[in-house]
Amino acid sequence: MDHNPLSQLKSNVRRVIDLACSFVLIIFAVLISPNLFAAGLLKPSDAQYQSLTIETHHVDVVIQDGIATTTIEQTFANPNDHQLEALYTFPVPEKAVVGEFIYWINGQPVIAEAVKKQQARQIYNDQKAQGRSTALTEKDGYKAFSMRVFPVLPNQSVKVRLVYLQDAILDHGVGRYVYPMEEGGTDAAADSFWTRNDRVEQDFSFTMTLKSGYPVDGVRLPAHPQALLSHSPDGEHTIWSAQLGNLSTNVDGIAGTEGSNESGIAQPSNVNNAPAFNLNQDIVAYWRLAEGVPGRVDMLAYRDPQESDRGTVKITFTPGDDLSAITQPRDWVFILDRSGSMQGKYATLAEGVKKALHKLPKQDRFQIIMFDDSVVDITNGYQAVTPERINQAIEKINTLGVGGGTNLHAGLKKGLRNLDDDRVTGVVLVTDGVANVGTTEKSAFLKLVEQADVRLFTFIMGNSANRPLLAPMTKISDGFAASVSNSDDIMGHLMNATSKLNHHAYRDIELKVNGAKITDLTPQDIRSLYRGEQLTVLGHYFKSGQAKLTLSMKIAGQEKQYTTEVTLPEKATEHPELERIWAFSAIRDLEETMNYFEHKDSDSQQAIEDIALEYGLLTDYTSLLVVEEQVFEELGIERRNQQRVEKEQQARQQRESAPTESRRTDQGQPMFNDPAPSHSGGGSGGGSIGWLSLLGFIGLAWTRRTPKKSKTL
Repeated sequence: MDHNPLSQLKSNVRRVIDLACSFVLIIFAVLISPNLFAAGLLKPSDAQYQSLTIETHHVDVVIQDGIATTTIEQTFANPNDHQLEALYTFPVPEKAVVGEFIYWINGQPVIAEAVKKQQARQIYNDQKAQGRSTALTEKDGYKAFSMRVFPVLPNQSVKVRLVYLQDAILDHGVGRYVYPMEEGGTDAAADSFWTRNDRVEQDFSFTMTLKSGYPVDGVRLPAHPQALLSHSPDGEHTIWSAQLGNLSTNVDGIAGTEGSNESGIAQPSNVNNAPAFNLNQDIVAYWRLAEGVPGRVDMLAYRDPQESDRGTVKITFTPGDDLSAITQPRDWVFILDRSGSMQGKYATLAEGVKKALHKLPKQDRFQIIMFDDSVVDITNGYQAVTPERINQAIEKINTLGVGGGTNLHAGLKKGLRNLDDDRVTGVVLVTDGVANVGTTEKSAFLKLVEQADVRLFTFIMGNSANRPLLAPMTKISDGFAASVSNSDDIMGHLMNATSKLNHHAYRDIELKVNGAKITDLTPQDIRSLYRGEQLTVLGHYFKSGQAKLTLSMKIAGQEKQYTTEVTLPEKATEHPELERIWAFSAIRDLEETMNYFEHKDSDSQQAIEDIALEYGLLTDYTSLLVVEEQVFEELGIERRNQQRVEKEQQARQQRESAPTESRRTDQGQPMFNDPAPSHSGGGSGGGSIGWLSLLGFIGLAWTRRTPKKSKTL
């Protein structure tokens, strides 16, 4: 028998990790594995004609310089003997900048223009009534994008392309990309009206190319282990490729692809009798930087003096690992959703909570709140962590069962009542955030969070989760939010959450720029940054030159500053899409203000429309419209977006052949002294898995701030 204390400690830690991971796997499977509602073509449930079909669906993703560019190209076919309209919907990708929509008319690609939403729908309907070719892409709030195409002629097909941009932000040196296809099924009325065809009949492909200016030591698609991965080093830089689709088999028995379409998207060679691909599972890809990559400042700029004096700059701060760990005793409040949507998951949830409670430290306390239409305090306040108390609570959970609606506000209010100012509290909320009973106004939720003086840490479950409610609640509490897909890497979320919750954070962040001016900075409200996170800001500049950047913040109540200098270039034409990304961020600032006050301020709405029309963006107030070329002229719609798209397409082609390089701009005067936090084995605290990570992952974790006289977390 080994009596070595260190060896025994390691053994105990491994045992706890195994138990913790087993519990999380159960909870994860239970909470976010409902019947899937997929992206696809819609038709009314009582329609008599055959469903339109998706012949091909090709996705090409390029991740480079902190930007993910997603190109989707599809063909829709009509098996009927009369012409039809195609309606295709898919979940809104998180923070997606959509500006390029193309519909092929008479074999020629026609680029969409941004038009006010009501006007765009009217024009589309008018063109449809006249039997003329037209297409429209709209945004349905936070839930879905809808693409309409008319006409799809009898026994013919049509082709469309959509391109959107997203920030490729790292967390602890790990990047995450999601191609969303699973709809959350939260719109019962729509789901009862429409039937959905999510089958790709002929060819499906997904290709992701990662060009990193820093060494990458791994890429994985956890829910798609059949994906082909390859990489080629370019000095210290790496190009990775991931492919997924109906793959052929070459003479050596190795899966491969061949050919490309006219947009340059790699396509698999067709397989005779290959099974159809269903668009009902998200594709999630991760990449991880090698250990020891420094804390740093990266910069991209776009400025063409021949077009305008105004340039656009994107600056990304990756702090070094200098946030110290915190250790404080905690109370735990479980707020569990027992509404009808929990049917089939309830027994496993109860068993998982039971096992979790038995692993709590003996000095902790726990409370369990359950809600559907009403709220029940299962434990009648905090209870000591003893087998007897735990078993009593679980017995009550099993007795209650499921049923009713979702009175989320009442559940939260009950769970946040009677918090102990002298103890840190973790509040675990299990729900999708779609409140439909009792108080549902966003302002009431925000007021509840502010009055409770808590920090909210949100894991947003599913593509149709109520982000407009959950995200503001998180932001005003200075917490953090992370989206979770069924195809996600559970362990990755656990490790990130554990690291954040176990360390101090940067608070009250302020960025000052001296020297060459940077104006119109966005986001306007930065507030907090947690361990492992990056901070990205965008702005405009009108003169080249040196700019001194100073980041000021508080760490554990102490003032801290970081400084460096960057050079704003006179001319930089490689990334014209930065203009759209700035515009989208500025729109998000306006939307957050409107969402917070739940008031559609006419001035803010007009500002969003003006920005979206200038930069050709799809928003809640603007749509992307395609009509025949002569119709654009007849309607007096200026082809500004066409010019912008063509410029961006040319820049993407030029970047394809350009060498991969680092965008670091503070080598001469490093802003941060330490390597950035990572999960590759380095750093001070790493990503050890423990009980706290379990609580951080399950749903929404709230930790009580220290008393107001000393807010240091």
